[in-house]
Amino acid sequence: MATPDFIRTIRASAGHQLLWLPGVTAVVFDDDGRVLLGRRADNGRWSVIGGIPDPGEQPAACAVREVYEETAVRCVPERVVLVQALEQVTYMNGDICQYMDITFRCRAVGGEARVNDDESLEVGWFTVDALPELNEFGLLRIKQALSDVPTWFDPTNPL
Repeated sequence: MATPDFIRTIRASAGHQLLWLPGVTAVVFDDDGRVLLGRRADNGRWSVIGGIPDPGEQPAACAVREVYEETAVRCVPERVVLVQALEQVTYMNGDICQYMDITFRCRAVGGEARVNDDESLEVGWFTVDALPELNEFGLLRIKQALSDVPTWFDPTNPL
């Protein structure tokens, strides 16, 4: 995934130390109940769509932007389905990040799914009973987006 310019600027002075960053995930459904997925260029795996908000960008606006940039699909956020602090990630270059992910359930309202940037190898619509292999991150977000449960958060550590 492309590293935003503002993070490159921070890294120039912060080095590889841990950066706490916002992250946004969009679980997009079409009118037939299919979910939009992209096969990532960095690891070749299918995933829900996501990215990092630009400074000052609202999370919902980021979800809409990321979906369009990666898939050419226009969407509207319907609700927040999940808020979760993720585990630390150490990248190949030694950079360490930890993300606070906000996941939105979104509804497709236009566009035609296609690879729209260099972050995806393929994009497509999938029925929820015929998903390609996904990691637990994506499966949990799709499950929560389909449920009637209010926004999910980890209740084991409320303070």
